[in-house]
Amino acid sequence: SNSDHHVAVLGASPKPARYANQCIRLLQQHAYRITPVHPRFAEIEGIGVAASLAAIDDPVDTLTLYVGPKLLEPQTDDIVRMHPGRVIFNPGTESDTVQARLDEAGIEWFEACTLVMLKTDQF
Repeated sequence: SNSDHHVAVLGASPKPARYANQCIRLLQQHAYRITPVHPRFAEIEGIGVAASLAAIDDPVDTLTLYVGPKLLEPQTDDIVRMHPGRVIFNPGTESDTVQARLDEAGIEWFEACTLVMLKTDQF
């Protein structure tokens, strides 16, 4: 069931207009287990937030990215250590550096829009 599928949202935002926030709300509607990741918020959409990827203890099935390469690349080691089931690079987050490291680590990744995937039952 969806509730067994753990989704980490890197770059989570409390602002409703942001895609990262829309993603969290849509994941909630589909009853996924969600960990928003942001260094400065304790809670987003009523869900407890992890300050960093390193702060997440439980295995992550899907890591979906909403931070650009400048913020993303310094977190590459944390992503590799986490070894999520898959990583989704949403538009604007693509990074050759990170993608090459994921390939080396044997971590599946693809470029897609999480919102579209959820709305079309391809998530």
